[in-house]
Amino acid sequence: MSSDGFSGALSAVVRPESSKRSCRIGFLISDGAGPCLAVHEAIAAGQLPGCTLALVICNITGAPGTEAARAQGLRAITLEGRGHEQREHEEAIDTLLRRMSVDLLCVSGYLRVLSRDFIRRWPGRILTLHNSLLPAFPGAMPERQALEFGAQVTGCTISILDETADALGGGPILVQRAIPIAPDETVTSLQKRLAPEEDDAYVEAIRRMCSGDYKMEGRRLVFLVQESASLSDDFETTNEGSEAVSDKAETPA
Repeated sequence: MSSDGFSGALSAVVRPESSKRSCRIGFLISDGAGPCLAVHEAIAAGQLPGCTLALVICNITGAPGTEAARAQGLRAITLEGRGHEQREHEEAIDTLLRRMSVDLLCVSGYLRVLSRDFIRRWPGRILTLHNSLLPAFPGAMPERQALEFGAQVTGCTISILDETADALGGGPILVQRAIPIAPDETVTSLQKRLAPEEDDAYVEAIRRMCSGDYKMEGRRLVFLVQESASLSDDFETTNEGSEAVSDKAETPA
């Protein structure tokens, strides 16, 4: 499927100034950019050595997260999803990620469901955030689900997105953070209390992924102190000959 419908965004391409490699991270958002900015701050503070936040893609024009990312000097691009078929839109996303040599894609507050075809293109390289302790309360509005069910504890989950996510309530789990639910809790108050947990969880999940010190046993990730392979080494040849995208790229007129 052609990406001609996004030519306004995809045409603003420049060659990278340096071929130096690192674990290059991309974020996919729809509204806010909380975890994205938390990861940016962690990188600046030296908490994620070898990592670079290469690109933020938003599917809604004028979303506050896009401007917040740009205000921090991040390259943030809008690829408007409305009026475009899913396959065309995902083709454009995939093109930008590869031109920016992204190794690891982080999904946070993205209001579209990624297709299985897209997930297959990025096997083991997509992380996703859900505001519950999966497999509890999958689907939309997990905070409201938890309150209506009468749960006393909830939290957030960072998992590896794979093709089993729909059937099993999420892919292999990287990090979970739990908080108690107060007697007078509301959906809004719960979301506010979960926000810093989401930020910390995403930073920790990326640290674990980029350390490479884990192995898969079924759906379970087992972390091994003695292994320290770098994610950037694993992806060294993934995007050879890739190009970079200008931060001035925007949606087509």
